Amino acid sequence: MEIIEKSATSALKKYFGFTQFKGQQEEVIKSLLSGNHTFVIMPTGGGKSLCYQLPALMCSSAAIIVSPLIALMKNQVDAIRGHCGNDSIAHYLNSSLSKSESESVKEDVRLGKTKLLYVAPESLTKQNNIEFLKSIKISFFAVDEAHCISEWGHDFRPEYRRLRSIIENINNVPIIALTATATPKVQLDIQKNLGMINAKVFKDSFNRENLYYEVRPKFNVEKDVIQFIKSREGKSGVIYCLSRKKVEEISELLNVNEIKALPYHAGLDAQTRAKHQDKFLMEDVDVIVATIAFGMGIDKPDIRFVIHHDIPKSIEGYYQETGRAGRDGGEGHCLTFYAYKDIEKLEKFLIKKPLSEQEIGKQLLHEMVSYSESAVCRRKTLLKYFGEEYNESFCNKKCDNCKHPKEKFEGKKFIVHLLTTMKSLNQKHKFHAKYLTNFLTGIRSAKIIEYEGDKNQRFGLGLSKDEKFWDAVIRQCIVNGLIDKDVDTYGTLKCSEKGINYLKNPHSYPLTQNHDYDQLASHLNSTSDKQTGFDETLVKILKDLRKQVAQEKNIPPYVVFQDPSLEDMAINYPCNENELKNIIGVGLGKALKYGKVFIKTIKKYVEDNNVERPNDFVVKTTANKSVLKVHIIQNIDRKVPLEDIANSKGKSIAEIIEEIEAIVFSGTKINLDYFVDEILDEDQQDEIFDYFRESETDSLEEALEEFEGEYEEEELRLMRIKFLSDLGN
Repeated sequence: MEIIEKSATSALKKYFGFTQFKGQQEEVIKSLLSGNHTFVIMPTGGGKSLCYQLPALMCSSAAIIVSPLIALMKNQVDAIRGHCGNDSIAHYLNSSLSKSESESVKEDVRLGKTKLLYVAPESLTKQNNIEFLKSIKISFFAVDEAHCISEWGHDFRPEYRRLRSIIENINNVPIIALTATATPKVQLDIQKNLGMINAKVFKDSFNRENLYYEVRPKFNVEKDVIQFIKSREGKSGVIYCLSRKKVEEISELLNVNEIKALPYHAGLDAQTRAKHQDKFLMEDVDVIVATIAFGMGIDKPDIRFVIHHDIPKSIEGYYQETGRAGRDGGEGHCLTFYAYKDIEKLEKFLIKKPLSEQEIGKQLLHEMVSYSESAVCRRKTLLKYFGEEYNESFCNKKCDNCKHPKEKFEGKKFIVHLLTTMKSLNQKHKFHAKYLTNFLTGIRSAKIIEYEGDKNQRFGLGLSKDEKFWDAVIRQCIVNGLIDKDVDTYGTLKCSEKGINYLKNPHSYPLTQNHDYDQLASHLNSTSDKQTGFDETLVKILKDLRKQVAQEKNIPPYVVFQDPSLEDMAINYPCNENELKNIIGVGLGKALKYGKVFIKTIKKYVEDNNVERPNDFVVKTTANKSVLKVHIIQNIDRKVPLEDIANSKGKSIAEIIEEIEAIVFSGTKINLDYFVDEILDEDQQDEIFDYFRESETDSLEEALEEFEGEYEEEELRLMRIKFLSDLGN
């Protein structure tokens, strides 16, 4: 390759304004410019992009950068153009361009104006693009997000497996492969596949010292998420979910609770995705709720938190996604919600895949379970996974397990028993952790029977401990190097040399009691059920106030606020309009119409009685489904029959009426006259209306009893909606 900029340092200053390189960047660039195949493994935020961007700018011909996402390409092309002040310097060639736009890009490349051409791997398979690339001079190929090549990587793309043959067919030039996540197994797989076994390898530490790692049980997760974000007001964050549906639900939930958020997933059109990403970058919204399609290479350094609403499919995926946080070296909180039932759900998704993919998928999930349930230093566990040793004494309480250490116990006899059992079994066949825990606890699984493990004299000698206990011991032995896990055979176990030496000279070895998140969630659930008591004195005061307001308005008290709303006020003590809107059955309409006097009364009660209000608060849920709510209101405004509204959403009329009740109870006015007039004449409506006006309760049971079967329940429900809407909202 012809190099026109002789000094990397002066080029760095010229194009990027920096006076010195970060980490191994300079050595990487020199290796590539010397014509070597180069492999770069750097954590997110380590400066991988510059390792190919700067040498591309220093060369006379174009570098081809293979990138997996259109959004990532656009983001990086915009950034390069911004640094150089020249739109022709960088282009992308992908399916988002029209034919004329593609030709314009190719012309800039032919004329030598373009130094970086980003292409999708799919674009490299098209014959016209191959012919074009054959016709131009290329300085080097850069394969970004190179973990996509490996079946063991967290984001395997089959089209990446064909890159080497395509590159050789176009131009046999140096290759630089870059990734933020690669276990030793994935690293080797990438090098083999790209034909760069002899590449110069540059591997930075995977340790991100500024990140705080935390795993919580998945109980009342929506409430936890809202509280977590509200305590970080104005800070940017990303929430990852596994499904598009969950992305939409959580995004809606955040907005209902006055957190500016937008969804991002592959189901949205490219224009919408780009718009949402730009709004996040420009800080018009604080939170993006996304599937893993979001964030690869996104250049936003001040993301302060990353939340995993659902457990990721692998440690690599988890590491890459949490790596979006704190890229500027500042605060980065990585919060993950874990429940084993989510793992079981993911395992079901693997069933239709080929057997080898199932085995790989299950192994990756098992690693994720080990990480989540472990009570040892999370940073040490993560780094061990990537083949890096770490002394947890340096963790400085930057994970939940180190900040709140779990109970320890003497593990010597258990480790000796485990390793001795493994040695005896290893003579016959290789086995996974599941086989070993079944063997120790005497569970006759299919594999145990197949290998006649139940006939072994040590079968079931698990020292009266259960599967979870032994699983925890195995994991800690792996993390501490007493047991080796063979990735090539899908995670089979064997005693390491360190483990064999330990057996020869056993000594005291403290182990940590593992988390049982399912049990903890169950405990939280039962505790929550007990904490539903309300302040009875305040409820009495609020009922008196409600009666007074109702008399002034000449309406029944329940039209103002229903009993559950008053009881909720007497639990959470709302002292402003925003807090009142978070009370059950209170929407903006109710809060504006009746809220002022109730807020004033509650505030005085709190001050007079030194009430310590709960830090907790009621999250306004989307149980009334805001999207559905808007759909219903719009269709009622258009006088669409309720049957048609129900059918369009795959619901029954009863379910739609229930949704309408929730809308009206929270204070929104709805005009159902067009529908009610179809089923009840004017006299019937007046009769029911007068009943609800004079009644002290809105109970349907009492109304049905009063009319002795003269009206159907559905008719009474609709008239109650009309009554509440006309008088109360």
